[in-house]
Amino acid sequence: MNYSIGEISKMLNISISALRYYDKEGLLPLVNRSSGNIRIFNDTDIECLKMIECLKNTGVPLKDIKQFFEWCEEGDSTIDLRYELFLHQKEKTEHQIAILQKSLDRINYKCEFYRIAKENGTTNLPGLKDELAMKFLNTNSNK
Repeated sequence: MNYSIGEISKMLNISISALRYYDKEGLLPLVNRSSGNIRIFNDTDIECLKMIECLKNTGVPLKDIKQFFEWCEEGDSTIDLRYELFLHQKEKTEHQIAILQKSLDRINYKCEFYRIAKENGTTNLPGLKDELAMKFLNTNSNK
């Protein structure tokens, strides 16, 4: 099935300008064009765009994403390189998730603290910080 740039933009929530930029930068070398030079996307292009967004969302620079697709075009001789790229990105992403989880735990702690403080009209509730810290932060310290 073929799709217009507008359809792809809506389908994948990627701006039309970003799609054009990816194409201009050589990240979408297989995108076909109509006789009027209009981009025509297919299901393979959709999968490429999903991979671009995945890698971009986890912090891979566009130049490295382009390199990945070049390795794909080179074939099986680059399997090790592609595997190492994904192992490295997996490790970085897991580390980032752990950092975000700690931040979310702290935010949940503060949300609960201020919800209870609001109900009581004060933040001066003896023992509340320690009780909530144990529940949300897995610690006894006042955070």
